[in-house]
This record gives sequence, structure tokens and C-alpha cells, in this order.
Amino acid sequence: MSSSEQSIKDYLPILSMGGLILVVQILALFLSAPMEVNEMQAFEDPTQVSNSIYYIIMILVFTLFVLIALKRNMKWVISLFIYLAIISTLYYVFFALFTLIPSLSGFEVIASAVLSTGITVLLYKYPEWYIVDIVGVCIAAGVSALIGISLSIIPIIVLLLLLAIYDAISVYKTKHMVTMAEGIMDLKLPILFVIPKNSGYSFLKENFKSGEKREAFFMGLGDAVMPTLLVVSANVFMESNGISYPVLGAILGTLAGHAILSILVMRGKPQAGLPFLNSGVILGFFAGVLLSGAQIM
Repeated sequence: MSSSEQSIKDYLPILSMGGLILVVQILALFLSAPMEVNEMQAFEDPTQVSNSIYYIIMILVFTLFVLIALKRNMKWVISLFIYLAIISTLYYVFFALFTLIPSLSGFEVIASAVLSTGITVLLYKYPEWYIVDIVGVCIAAGVSALIGISLSIIPIIVLLLLLAIYDAISVYKTKHMVTMAEGIMDLKLPILFVIPKNSGYSFLKENFKSGEKREAFFMGLGDAVMPTLLVVSANVFMESNGISYPVLGAILGTLAGHAILSILVMRGKPQAGLPFLNSGVILGFFAGVLLSGAQIM
């Protein structure tokens, strides 16, 4: 294999991860409209910064819950909780989509419940990497759309900054995020994206024992969800005629942050993703605001 072919092979997973993030953002933008019409917002007042603190507290409580369950060797509790979250999120995604189909009017609830249940069962029985990735895109886009329409620009930016700080501390200082990730990886839960290093890869046969060489690249869904919150919020809460430069800037900023993060990861050092991704999306968003002259609501 020539050096150029090897270089392309090395960087293909990075491009693939970037592609997945872009798909999540586009799908989240599409889902945000029917979700907003169906009043799926989590908060009555999306401008309250206190809502961001509420989400931070929920994340901290969930992290503590996972760490306690791992310490007590109760991984089944983690699995149960996450699968319930998956089926709930898929239900909201399909319900929003089915409301766009006139022929399903009146049957959205039943159709959404059946489809979300069926996909969750398939995921549980056969969590191969391509199924995990497809469902992961739907979940990430659904969560991004739901939270993105629930928080306006300022609360979202506050949330992203706090999460970037928390991610850096949990990866570089306390390292409890690394412990948590290693503890639940072998459950093969669809809370990450999987990009194989070779065509014969099987996620079902992946060995997550410490020290073993990984045959795929992994990225947590949170790394796609968090920057997408600002993309959706900018689209919902900022007026624009034609191309929305703040939205476009946020998307390009996310991809730029991902590129920098990936270069560092390729050097063999584990990195906290959110400091790079959240910084990228925020800087890209403000660049778009400056270009458009739009007012932040």
C-alpha cells in the first residue's frame, strides 16, 4: 500500500465521524419544525438560563447513578435505563415524522410506539455497528431537536460552556468519565458511534478488555448532540431571510472543532471532545451572527 493510500485510510474514519455529525445536525434541523408545531418543548420559557443549570444537574445525577451501578456490578440497571431512554426518544422522533404524513393522521401514537419498540428490540438482539450507528443518528438528532427547541441562544451557550468545562475536568483531572466509558462499553449500548477500521469488523465480536487493541473508532453520542443544540436553537430562535449565516456558521464551526479534535486523537492521546466541539460551534455561530448582522434573542 502506498503512503497516499495509507493516509486516506487513516483519515477516512475522521471524515466518516464528521459525516455522521453533519447528518445528525441536518436531521435535527428537519425534526425541529414538527416537534415545535406539536409543542414538544421541555420548558415554557426557553430564555431562562436556570434551565441550563437543570440539565447540568441531570447529567451529574446520571453520572453518579452510572458510577454507583458500576461499582456495585449492577450493569443491568444501566442497560435498562438506557434502553428505556432509547425507546422514548425514538417514539418522539417517529411521532414528529408521522405527523408530516396525512395518511397516518390519528394513528401517529400507535405507529410510533410499534416502530420504536421494534427497533429497540432489534438493537438489543443484534447490536451490530451499522444498526448502532443508524439508531444513534436518530437518537442524537431527536435529543438535539427536543432540547434545541426548548432553550434559546443564551441558555444554550451557557450550557455548552459549562459542559465543555465539565468534560475537560472529568477526562483530564478526575478521569471518572474515562472510567464510566470503559465500564459500560462492553454492554454494547447504542450510546456511541462506531466506525470500523476494516471491512470485516463486527461490533458483536469487539473485545473491550483493558489494553486490547481496538478495531474501530468510537465517539460518544454526546459529542454530536451538544454542538447540534446551538445549531437547532439558532434556527428556531433567530429570524433569517434565506440562508441563515448563524446556523451555517455553527455547522461549519462544529466540523472545524471536530477536525482539530481528530488530529489530536490520531496522535494517540485520548481527548475530551466537548471543549473542541463546543468552542467550534460557538465561535462559528458568532462568526455567522457578525456576517449577517442578526440580533441574538
